[in-house]
Amino acid sequence: MKKVVTFGEIMLRLSPPGFLRFSQTTSFDIVYGGGESNVAVSLANYGVPIQFVTRLPNNDIGECALMELRKRNVGTDHIIYGGDRLGIYFLETGAVSRGSKVVYDRAHSAIAEIKEGMVDWETVFKDVGWFHWTGITPAISQGAADACLEAVKVASNMGVTISTDLNYRAKLWKYDGDREAIMTELTSYCDIILGNEEDAEKHFGIKPEGLDITTQGEHVKAEAFLSVCQQMMKKFPRAKKVITTLRGSISASHNTWAGVLYDGSTMYESPQYQITDIVDRVGGGDSFMGGLIYGLLQYPDDDQNALNFAVAASCLKHTIKGDANLATVAEVEKLMGGDASGRVAR
Repeated sequence: MKKVVTFGEIMLRLSPPGFLRFSQTTSFDIVYGGGESNVAVSLANYGVPIQFVTRLPNNDIGECALMELRKRNVGTDHIIYGGDRLGIYFLETGAVSRGSKVVYDRAHSAIAEIKEGMVDWETVFKDVGWFHWTGITPAISQGAADACLEAVKVASNMGVTISTDLNYRAKLWKYDGDREAIMTELTSYCDIILGNEEDAEKHFGIKPEGLDITTQGEHVKAEAFLSVCQQMMKKFPRAKKVITTLRGSISASHNTWAGVLYDGSTMYESPQYQITDIVDRVGGGDSFMGGLIYGLLQYPDDDQNALNFAVAASCLKHTIKGDANLATVAEVEKLMGGDASGRVAR
């Protein structure tokens, strides 16, 4: 299977135990994660050769993040060191009608201070078939955006397939960069684009026709996103596939979950899952992306199967505490086959 590279920030996640609010807790549970590192962990779990590129502080906390990646069989050969701190985010887990809440503390993190030229991308992409980045990385700082642009240019010149998860984050993008211009240039290099209706609207002003997503609940329909996919392909002619996740939010604890994939002529729709008791929805989109990359590599001539694998994988992620999806290929394929019983395997 082709080697895959992801690039971005891994952070220290601090969460009150269970469903406690920030104001109630006297301790925090620790998890390491981030958009691109979560994708890397998923792929490593599926047996895909994977390298994660980032910049870490050369201190004990940076070493802990490195150990977590290595524990999950993620390659760390091209990680660079510098800066003073690892980015942190605080997560308050919601339940029922109370949504989850995230507070970032990632200013001046090691990767926020990365500069163009620090990573030897030609070495990174040697014998690599796929490169993945997300819209979170260029949102961190101008230096991170520059390094990401450097990466996609080198990857493109070396014939590497490039994917992105557009991942709009309202609490980021605090520097003076032109978000639409930066994301448009970066996305123009991509073969595979994942993004929901908010990502498309916030980054590019592209809106689904005739849909108010906040009022749809469990009745989100894939057809409503066909116009988004078509507009995205018109704006980014290099793109071969545009993919959207379909989350119907009935409550913080109960979501519907599905996805669609558009290849320029055919719209593929996955089965819809009812996720009735969410354990942890953070990383749901990352687990979808990890499953999608695996699916497109494993089933190169079967987009429907690739999409179904991605949706089933991310459905399982909602049952797993932490940022990363620790489901196996066998578990995903079992759910794809219709077994959602959750019975004990003896």
